[in-house]
Amino acid sequence: MPATPLDAIGPDRYGSDVLAGDWRARGRRIIPKVEAARDLVVELAADGYVGAVVGLEKQHVVLEDRFGRTRLFPLGHGFLVDGEPVELVRPSQKPPAARARTASGSFAVASAPARVALPSRIFVEGRHDAELVEKVWGADLRIEGVVVEYLEGVDVLDEQLDEFRPGPGRRAGILVDHLVPGSKEQRIADAVARGPHGRHVLVVGHPFVDIWQAVKPTRLGHDAWPVIPRGVEWKRGVCAAFGWPHAEQADIARAWQHILGRVRGYGDLEPALLGRVEELIDFVTAPHDA
Repeated sequence: MPATPLDAIGPDRYGSDVLAGDWRARGRRIIPKVEAARDLVVELAADGYVGAVVGLEKQHVVLEDRFGRTRLFPLGHGFLVDGEPVELVRPSQKPPAARARTASGSFAVASAPARVALPSRIFVEGRHDAELVEKVWGADLRIEGVVVEYLEGVDVLDEQLDEFRPGPGRRAGILVDHLVPGSKEQRIADAVARGPHGRHVLVVGHPFVDIWQAVKPTRLGHDAWPVIPRGVEWKRGVCAAFGWPHAEQADIARAWQHILGRVRGYGDLEPALLGRVEELIDFVTAPHDA
């Protein structure tokens, strides 16, 4: 009997490698991964509990049943969606990036066009005060169009206001040091309020001896600002107490730059200053008065 050619008896049953490919997975069911998106309705394969996804806590999903009761289950296998087994996993999408904030805590405005300066102004007593205000509130002030001017001491406030000429739509906000009851600063502020410019001027101040004290001492590695005896120049006394050079004026300037450099934002300042600056900004940016 003649031999039958191999190509005449169909495919070669022994021609392929039976171990080729993922032979272990053959016949095994692939369980799809499903993201635990909010409001997805799932069923527990083990006990038939049905609930909707209402939240995630670390590696657990929070399900709410039709009675409003919630239960916590580990993410992973053991769930059914539309009667089919699934592996429940965390959603892959990332949350939207948080909006950037300015040093004062306000939401930053990206690519804002330059704004014409308002007629109103904020006057700040002391160069260090002005530098601190600029560092923390500068971005906000530029968005509002508010200019900060240096006031060379509260003693010249009357002359400064006469030159500025406050009036309707042209307000002046004044920030002074050591504004406490009975102080020279308080008497001057009261006189301004009673004077011809009073309606269009707001004088506020902080209780500190110097603006340095408005920075929380913990930012400098100290629990409190030192108490300086009367008769000792306050800033030099502070430098001496902290062990900083203080013999020359350049030492004082370097000390302030060190303090200012430790300020990252409003959280590093005392509330007694924060509230007063915000009050001034609100005053000078309020709708024009008649």
